[in-house]
Amino acid sequence: MTELEQLYRAYFSDVYSYLKRLSGDGHLAEELTSETFFRAMQSLPAYREQGSARGWLFRIAKNLYLDHLRKARRLQPLETLPENALPPDPAPGPAAVAQADSEALRLHRLVHALPEPGKEVFLLRAYGELSFAQIGAVFGKTANWACVTWHRARQKLREEMEAQQDGNEP
Repeated sequence: MTELEQLYRAYFSDVYSYLKRLSGDGHLAEELTSETFFRAMQSLPAYREQGSARGWLFRIAKNLYLDHLRKARRLQPLETLPENALPPDPAPGPAAVAQADSEALRLHRLVHALPEPGKEVFLLRAYGELSFAQIGAVFGKTANWACVTWHRARQKLREEMEAQQDGNEP
């Protein structure tokens, strides 16, 4: 079994889960996961085992996702399209209404509303299950920076959840 096959078997689901949480889109996550391992294959000879392979793959995935966002920004924003160019919003069904009320969805929305880099650090720690050292390596920072950023993001989420429960915010 080649080194790339070993990496693929060991980290495919981690990379896919990370990209799905980051993007919120399963199809995009699949595409970016494939591209991540393609890029890893191309740069495997240059990889010098500095840090964990998982962190290295997450760094490639993050960069691909950021590239995707940059390309998407070049497209025409929805606000500039005429109103009749957009399809009407479908009425939510009972299942969608029930899901919108769930704690998990509320938390997911709050996580995605976090400012960067707190949002990404939270996703890497909570869903990617990376250590603070690995998260720091992804950003080119220290483990301490990752820890502080994680705790600030968690505190912000707690405050937002409490504010919503108290009825101070929608």
